[in-house]
Parts: sequence; C-alpha cells; structure tokens
Amino acid sequence: MRRMTNSIRLSRLAPADFRSNTDIKSILISRPNHRLGNLLLVTPLLQEVIETFPLAKIDLFVKGNIAPALFKNYPNINRIIQLPRRPLGSLWKYLSGWIAIRMNRYDLVINSVNHSASGRLSTKFANSKYKFFGDIDEDTQLRFPDQEHMAKYPVYSFRRNLLAMGFNTSKGGVAFLDLKLSSDEIAAGKRTADALVQNDKKIISVFTYATGDKCYSESWWKEFYERLKNEYKDYNIIEILPVENVSQISFVAPSFYSRDLREIGGLIANTEVFIGADSGMMHLASASKTPTVGLFQKANARIYEPYNPGSVAINTGTSDCDECIRIVKSVLPSNALGGARLQFDQRTT
Repeated sequence: MRRMTNSIRLSRLAPADFRSNTDIKSILISRPNHRLGNLLLVTPLLQEVIETFPLAKIDLFVKGNIAPALFKNYPNINRIIQLPRRPLGSLWKYLSGWIAIRMNRYDLVINSVNHSASGRLSTKFANSKYKFFGDIDEDTQLRFPDQEHMAKYPVYSFRRNLLAMGFNTSKGGVAFLDLKLSSDEIAAGKRTADALVQNDKKIISVFTYATGDKCYSESWWKEFYERLKNEYKDYNIIEILPVENVSQISFVAPSFYSRDLREIGGLIANTEVFIGADSGMMHLASASKTPTVGLFQKANARIYEPYNPGSVAINTGTSDCDECIRIVKSVLPSNALGGARLQFDQRTT
C-alpha cells in the first residue's frame, strides 16, 4: 500500500478560486489511525486550520472509537467519520466511511501525515478540487529545524501549501497539543486527585507502561520510583494505570484506572508533572497542559517529544537514574507555585 501511494503528490498548488479565507466552508482532515498519541498529534494542525478558516466546518477521517472523546470540545468539528479498527470484521462500516468522504464535497482536503498510505489514498479519493498531501519541501526542512516533529511538520506543510494558493498564513509558533479540557473536567479531576491522596501535598503522576520495546522493565521503574520517593518526600506520587490495568511498580503507589480519556486528562491536569515513557498517555498529559517528562529508549525524541511549557524528553540510553532525577528536579521547581497551575500561552516557537 505504501509503495502504491508513494507516487501520490500534491494535486494542485496554484492560486485558488476562493477570494478570502472565509470562503472556505468545508474541510476534511484525514488521519485514519486509531492510536491515542497519533490522534492527539493532529490537534496542532486542527487548531491551525480553525485559526486560518474560522467559519469552516471540519470533518475528521479517523479509525477506531476514541476520536469523539478527544475532539469533543472543538466546536468547528462537524462530523467524525470513523473507520473500524478491523475492516474485515465490519466491512460495511468500513466501506461506508470511504463512501462518505467521496459523497460529500469539500473545499479543501488535508492529509495530516505524509507517510500514511491510507491517509494519502483517502485524500486522493476524497471529493475536492484542492488537496494537501502533507509533503515537506527542502526549503521548509532547512528553515525549521523542528519540522521533524510529528505534530509540527503537518502545520509547516499546511502553511506552505496555503501560500502557494495565495492565502496569508500564520508566522507564529506551532500550537501545543490540546485536549481542550473544560473547567468542569478539571474540577472533577481535582476531586479525584484529592480522594486519591487525601492531603494537601502537590502531586507527581507517573505512567509506568508502554507498548512493545518502549516499555521499561519492572526493575528500572522500581529503582526510579524509589529514588523519586526519596527525593520528593513532600510530594504525593500517583500512578496512572493503562487500559491493560498493569503496573511496573506492583501497584505500590496510589493508582487511578479509567477508560475515560477525558477523566484521565482532568486528573493529570491537577498534577505538577507527569513522567512516563513515549506513549499515547504521554501525549495525553501534554495535551492536558501538564509539564511532561517523556522517557525515550530510542533516538526518536525529536519526532515525538512533548513540547508544551515545562516539558522535556530524556534519552535513557545516555542518561542514568541520577540524571533522570536531576532533569525532573529542573522541571518541578519552576512549575510548583503553591499548587497553582501556571497559565501558559498556547503557542511556542
């Protein structure tokens, strides 16, 4: 599939027929993927599209069932077209999703990830005169050293294509990941946090699980957890549990389990820092506007690292436990101001 779709390129980069940004009324963003992190990484592009075309209604072409919860508070979203995770088990629903993007006429179609074969194919198949396939040119690569990041290069590609069509674009930094938690959801998270720790100490949240070779061993986490406990006796440490309901520290810390992603986000938003391996939960923490320490065993931090204020990526291949603790120390003091959450600007360079 990847070989078949690799030849698909931008279908049109010429001045558009539209007179102004407000003439764009219908947009499709394609990201047919079911993973939590991959869908959250679309939110900076989604914010950019909304800022550029504020009157447009946006359809999302995704896979799986979690997108409605993740994008719940984005008012410009018109419809979420969901492909089943297992097409052969729900063939009619799978075909219906593809038919939907063909039957509806869009002013603009955007593929958010250039290496996604199904993203390229769906963009090609969708019904629109103007299509962005997410490619990055050499000039953009040279001008923006952070363009490798999975959340950022779709935005840079979008801006470049808009300029070619004659539209003005933002020159600011790329928006952060954003779950758009409501005040009620954050308040509910505060109640959950208070019930878990039952004291007034600030909270550090950890997530000890990850999929495949991104998951750290029990021995690594137990050593790190003991060090964290000793260094931060004036803090509570709670563990966010994965859907698999497992713990690499044998459930010794107060733990929280939920299948409701927004409920988890609301809880994390009430902690001073989140520490976890490269995972969807790491991106959820970042999207909840909590300083996030991402642990990476591979040299791919530039592609997936959390980049909201106070966040940092640690390469544990070159950093031992002492270095990890030192880096956590550099994150915590600047953000723990009497338990109050700092309010950050929504853009970074």
